[in-house]
Amino acid sequence: MSEQDLWVVVPAYDEAAGLPRTLDALAAQTDQDFTLVVVDNGSTDGTADVARAWARTVPLVVHVLEEPEKGVGCAVDTGFRTAIAAGATHLARTDADCVPRPDWVAEVRAGFAEGAELVCGHLVARRDENGPLARAAFRGMVVAAATFGRWRAANRGQDYLVPYQMHAGNNMAVTAALYERCGGMPRMPSPTDRTFLNRVRRCTDRVQQRRTMVSENSMRRIEAYGVVGAARWYLDRGPGRLTPDPR
Repeated sequence: MSEQDLWVVVPAYDEAAGLPRTLDALAAQTDQDFTLVVVDNGSTDGTADVARAWARTVPLVVHVLEEPEKGVGCAVDTGFRTAIAAGATHLARTDADCVPRPDWVAEVRAGFAEGAELVCGHLVARRDENGPLARAAFRGMVVAAATFGRWRAANRGQDYLVPYQMHAGNNMAVTAALYERCGGMPRMPSPTDRTFLNRVRRCTDRVQQRRTMVSENSMRRIEAYGVVGAARWYLDRGPGRLTPDPR
């Protein structure tokens, strides 16, 4: 698998300040045999310009796209389909407020080598923004959300080929063939992850949960919305009086 085969997509909206931290983490990967795509989702703060300037400083192959249709699903779908059109056979995604650990790409590749068509990474909070107590609280919320997801009626049924296990769109990888076969990412604002996962579960049982594949998550939605508000958002109840993008 060469850089033409594995593409990493990073959707971004108004991330000019934080995006370089994510991109630096990708540039520091132990496995740099990939093509990087940053998809600017109609930012107003020069995010695309920041990405282009950063791209000139690294040896990676970097593409910067602009997707004006609002919604992380739109940005991800545009990035993935652009990659597929260019010959990508394997796709990975993290977000512009996440920090992939140095072996993240290597773990993505290992998951595919073991036969997975969808590889779901482990959810942990960013260490550079949160102390031990906050990270422990995040772990508790992840466990609670995963437990609820397994019992949620919409995630259960005979048409699913594999039991539900929560995954985060900001830490996942999928084969191009499966992405096209299942219909891809829904072109809509967040949350899109559960819809995409359920599309996948109707098409394959080759879904791998990989605890060693880590892209650390920002907790800013929880900080902005509070625990209850964040839970409403992730349960498809909308952001309430807040905007969908807490920045």
